[in-house]
Amino acid sequence: MSQIFDEAGNVIAGTLVSAGPIFVTQVKKGAVQVGYGERKLKNISKPQHKAGQALGKEGFGFSVLKDFKTGEEEMKEGEKIDASVFETGDIVTISAISKSKGFQGVVKRHGFHGGRRSHGQKHSEREPGSIGVGGVQRVTKGMRMGGRMGGDRITIKNVKIAGVNLAENLIFVKGAVPGRKGTLVEIKGI
Repeated sequence: MSQIFDEAGNVIAGTLVSAGPIFVTQVKKGAVQVGYGERKLKNISKPQHKAGQALGKEGFGFSVLKDFKTGEEEMKEGEKIDASVFETGDIVTISAISKSKGFQGVVKRHGFHGGRRSHGQKHSEREPGSIGVGGVQRVTKGMRMGGRMGGDRITIKNVKIAGVNLAENLIFVKGAVPGRKGTLVEIKGI
């Protein structure tokens, strides 16, 4: 996260996102395959190596290959996509994998309040409380309990682009973006 100032001097909190460059590796019917990043040949699979060879990348291949559905617009193999696609003020949708937090209890995972801190509450301050029903003799499906938290695909809609730096290929997005530093982020225009 970072911040910038607009023309009026107001501070805008946001996230800097590196925007590629991304190359079109294959054009399919109603879809397009794009490649991003560089990795040594010994560390990638054959399809990633072949996609890199088709674009003349000797000794390297793409670290990420991904397919996207396309509309009526025509794209060509080898076409480069970078930050110039976006403009300041554009509204976009952002998707990424959120930070993983491991096994968490009900207080952190679901926002439970826990037990009172008085009147004999010795070790049950952060416990979930009752989980069963009297007559049914089982735990009902969907009961909120402790468990693995995070690591989900999160989509944020109607996010405003506050700035574009074409020289360094950076996009400044207003607000927070899901994931840790280095997470692969998908940005779609509306």
